[in-house]
Amino acid sequence: MTSHEKAVVLLSGGLDSATVAAIAVQRGFSLHALTFNYGQRHDVELRSAGKLAGFFRTESHVIIDIPSKVFSTALVKNSGIDVPKNRLHDADVIPSTYVPARNIIFLSFALAYAESSGARHIFIGANAVDYSGYPDCRPEFFRAFQVMADAGTRAGVEGRGFIIETPLLEWTKAEIIRKGVELGVDYSMTHSCYDPGDDGTSCGECDSCIIRSRGFAEAGVPDPTIYRKKS
Repeated sequence: MTSHEKAVVLLSGGLDSATVAAIAVQRGFSLHALTFNYGQRHDVELRSAGKLAGFFRTESHVIIDIPSKVFSTALVKNSGIDVPKNRLHDADVIPSTYVPARNIIFLSFALAYAESSGARHIFIGANAVDYSGYPDCRPEFFRAFQVMADAGTRAGVEGRGFIIETPLLEWTKAEIIRKGVELGVDYSMTHSCYDPGDDGTSCGECDSCIIRSRGFAEAGVPDPTIYRKKS
């Protein structure tokens, strides 16, 4: 690999995507970032993604708009679905925070972008350990998508297939955070909360906040997240 080989990275603005971007940079890739605006209930995530794109000096940062009606049964604007708080984790139950086929759609865009731009590597910060029950964060999903990518693209058919990079897949949140700190990631730029305040503060009670907070505690790293005060 040359020091300027291209890679597409899915940059959500969260902790995992920041860490996977840092790993790609460490490996010498030139980053081309994709962020998706799919009707999230807040804009904090998109702002965080923009900060991270600047932090990592990505060669490009494309924001793709997907109509929120595509995900009408998920936690998007005007869905009427409440964010679950302080729930007991059950790995066998897919929670209401699941967004239908999200990673299938996101990776499909990344695949098209990679083939168009000449990149072979696609980085995604998916995690199967602290993944809150999402079916599209499991190893078997990524193995299946890899097969599909090789079978359904010109580059794949011609033997120049793509590599779906999931370096965080088997790591705990604490291991992810330690690696990010080692690589100099500024986690104060990242956002995880499903139900942030208008000022960007995190609720501290949704699945994502709880997983994030526990990860920092187990990693022995100060949590830079600003949580709102409980009334």
